[in-house]
Amino acid sequence: MTHVLAGDVGGTRARFAVFDVSEAPRLVHQDTLESRSFKSFERALEAFLGDTPRSAGKVRIAAASFGIAGPVVDQRVRTTNLPWKIDARSVARAFTVPTVTLLNDLVAVGLGAVASPASKLAVLHRGRPKKAGGNLAVIAAGTGLGEATFIWDGAEHIACATEGSHVDFAPRNEVEDALLVSLRKEHGRVSYERIASGSTLSRVYDFFVRERRVKETKAAAASLAAAEDRNAAVVDLAESGRSEAAARAVDLWASVYGSEAGNLALKCLATAGVYVCGGVSARLARVLAKGLPGRRAKGPSPFVEAFLDKGRMRPLLEAIPVAVCLEPQAGLLGAVTHAASVAAAGSPAGRRAKR
Repeated sequence: MTHVLAGDVGGTRARFAVFDVSEAPRLVHQDTLESRSFKSFERALEAFLGDTPRSAGKVRIAAASFGIAGPVVDQRVRTTNLPWKIDARSVARAFTVPTVTLLNDLVAVGLGAVASPASKLAVLHRGRPKKAGGNLAVIAAGTGLGEATFIWDGAEHIACATEGSHVDFAPRNEVEDALLVSLRKEHGRVSYERIASGSTLSRVYDFFVRERRVKETKAAAASLAAAEDRNAAVVDLAESGRSEAAARAVDLWASVYGSEAGNLALKCLATAGVYVCGGVSARLARVLAKGLPGRRAKGPSPFVEAFLDKGRMRPLLEAIPVAVCLEPQAGLLGAVTHAASVAAAGSPAGRRAKR
């Protein structure tokens, strides 16, 4: 039997799995850990492997691939939203794995999205991304905001990691101008990740309440104050129609998210389509497609309109399919796909992926 180890490591959760890939991939053991509970990647991985059920036996890992939220350079990475430094060579030695590969998390997510069936895609605009011919773009809102491109070389898609979400935020109207000023006081420089991440919705809400003076009800304010996750609470208030400030926050958040998705599509000429990934995107797929209930206009949703609103390039964007990937484990499945190809080839060159 040939076993591979895969992981999808984000700022909030680290998902690990062991698969038997002798034939069709078969799950042996899987677990999800809270990333911030561990001082290092190695400790998290050790906890996962140490918890492998005895029924799985002592498996020998042929290859391991991990999607990591951070810039992977020379197979080393300092994670963006965790105080971890990871070196693939050190991990390989520590856990006696012949080949360990670190992938940018969005490369892993993209591999998983491309492999997902049509039933796992929710169309936002003009159909589903194409799996052959033309470049693809992948964007995902999670703890942070991730971006990757998949460039078509005439035979296959070549995965290219980016840190594109950290480019300067460019406001497009007076409200976004004011939001930029507000965030600049807090952070100095402001990137798209400061606004279009799943962890920033509550900050956008605070902007509307405190600086745009949008009135809030005592019930809504109390609900937010008691919430374990303020970002999720903002979404709940917006979808239920109980808070105008929450609704404006979700609308603005979706608009900035869509605008940056369009920017990414332009930069890599993603004529084959754009995959919108991540748990936050899946949770808000209906909102991204149609807007909030009760606020839907005849035209496109705030996300789609911002995606298309590129001046002379609008006709180009209108021809690009956009879909939300609903597969909750796309990153993990992408890492498994990569690790299996490495194990089969016996070399990191088993899959041509630029990391």
